[in-house]
Amino acid sequence: MDASRPSHIHHLHVHQTDSNPFSRPTTPGHHSVQIGFCGLGAMGYPMARNLARWRKQHVPGSLPILVWNRTQTKAQDLLKELGEDAITIADSLEQLASDSDIIFTNLSNDDVVRSVYQVFAKALQEPKLTKNKIFVETSTIYPTLAAELDTLLSNLPSAHFITSPVFGAPSAAAAAQLLVVMSGDYRSKKEVAHLLIPAVGRKVMDLGGNVEKAPTFKLVGNSLILGSIELLAEVFTLSEKAGIGASLVHQFIKEAMPAPPLVNYGEKMLHDQFDGSKGFAIDGGLKDSSHIRKLATELNSPMPALDTAHQHMLTARALHASQAQRGEAHFDVLDWSSLVAGTRVAAGLDGFDSSKHAKVVPED
Repeated sequence: MDASRPSHIHHLHVHQTDSNPFSRPTTPGHHSVQIGFCGLGAMGYPMARNLARWRKQHVPGSLPILVWNRTQTKAQDLLKELGEDAITIADSLEQLASDSDIIFTNLSNDDVVRSVYQVFAKALQEPKLTKNKIFVETSTIYPTLAAELDTLLSNLPSAHFITSPVFGAPSAAAAAQLLVVMSGDYRSKKEVAHLLIPAVGRKVMDLGGNVEKAPTFKLVGNSLILGSIELLAEVFTLSEKAGIGASLVHQFIKEAMPAPPLVNYGEKMLHDQFDGSKGFAIDGGLKDSSHIRKLATELNSPMPALDTAHQHMLTARALHASQAQRGEAHFDVLDWSSLVAGTRVAAGLDGFDSSKHAKVVPED
């Protein structure tokens, strides 16, 4: 049982839905809550935009969301898109921490996450907190970092920390269709879940009071997605070599096993749509696969498909770097589905341009 969960909580759970396991907080409304959002990258930008837009449309009198990004251009773009009644730009991380009641972070890697939270903690040491603050970490991080951040913030008497990574590509974030996974303080999760659903996501999964559980689940889930992409790459490459063609395999997938990752990443591979600025950048994929492999090593749980996917992403990145040096790269950043370049090259095919593969001619 969740240790942070009040023993009488079954009396409060009277308005649960399939999409949200938490009853609505008894505190009247969220209109006076100051929300802060740190990190406006490929996922953070649409998440912050949807949250601000939802509150502007559905929560009368709500405060503009306070945002901060390392490069101010993204924050300026969001302000221009939604207006001053929905977005305010923070001058610093310190201001974001001190002026916000609930602070969301969505950042690129563990080192950045750690450094940002160190700034938060230092900023809130003086003066003493008189009002509760909830920090919500939505990035994909290694589980032990979650415990480290929880310990860091536990020195602040009125600060609470929860982990809340999300599943879904940037397109899912833009459509407010993310799957949100939460662990940590029960009352904080309850408060945050009703901010995120349906404004940002379609469903919340509660993994209990241990803040390491949600990041662990995120790595497990990403291992399944990445392993599926690797298998898809191998099957597409085999079909090309066998004279069947990847397009027929993609049709089969849509008919027999139409899981969104298989269909969507299959579409990218089929048409060589490897633009990482519109998907999940390969550096992020390598960061995640490194975390997964580290976890698997610590737990003595071999994952050979993940090892292969990691190597194929490295191959794709190396090929892209070589193209960039020659001025021949078609994309500034690769999507992680470009790992198919590794399987293609190993099979003697062109890595990024499937039009150079032998064309399949249907037989009568």
